[in-house]
Amino acid sequence: MNICVDLPTNPAGKTPKVIGVDLGRRDIATTSGSKSWSDEKIQNTRDRYSKVRANIQSKRTRSSRRLLKRLSGKEQRFQKWLNHNISKQLVQDAKRSHAALAFENLTNIRESLNQKPRSKSERRRTNNWAFYQLRLFVEYKASITGVPVVFVPPAYTSQTCSRCHHVHPVKGKSYRSGKLFKCGHCGFEHDADLNAALNIAALGVCVSNPESPGMSCQLQGQMSLFSMIQICG
Repeated sequence: MNICVDLPTNPAGKTPKVIGVDLGRRDIATTSGSKSWSDEKIQNTRDRYSKVRANIQSKRTRSSRRLLKRLSGKEQRFQKWLNHNISKQLVQDAKRSHAALAFENLTNIRESLNQKPRSKSERRRTNNWAFYQLRLFVEYKASITGVPVVFVPPAYTSQTCSRCHHVHPVKGKSYRSGKLFKCGHCGFEHDADLNAALNIAALGVCVSNPESPGMSCQLQGQMSLFSMIQICG
């Protein structure tokens, strides 16, 4: 049974403040305000589900098929519960600070990642997580509370220095190494996911307020994230 309900929503006006949100598998979400949801305990739960599923699948009996269906439902409920909690906190933080939320447009992200050489377990971990579900939860909660949500191109957000906006000059190389970002130009060191969230927030300002002056790289002759995608006017 489907029931449609009309809920009163607040208009989402313009705001000069933007909270950038970087989504990932290691840390599910990291905001430009230094808030993050670590994936360590979550990944352990998902890996446990995977091991149990592999053990059940090897039996191939009628009872094993029932167990698989039950297990799948438990995993989906866990994932949905977690995404609801993360989206609720993101929208509450944005509402409290009168800010918009900015996300990368991760359409077709799974297909893009799966083209890269990765282990079977890494491929499974990426494919299992519902980034789109989290995005939907954020959008409808934000719509109800009047929080603007904008999406920015994901290119170079994790490779750009959030301080000087410099990108590694050698194609295919990055100043990011795992959880650490260290700029080779200004020497800025930061958590890599937080650095990406700061870049997403800066791009979100350009999208949310097109009349803003935008941002550019401080280096002469070097193209930055902001000049390459040309979204700031």
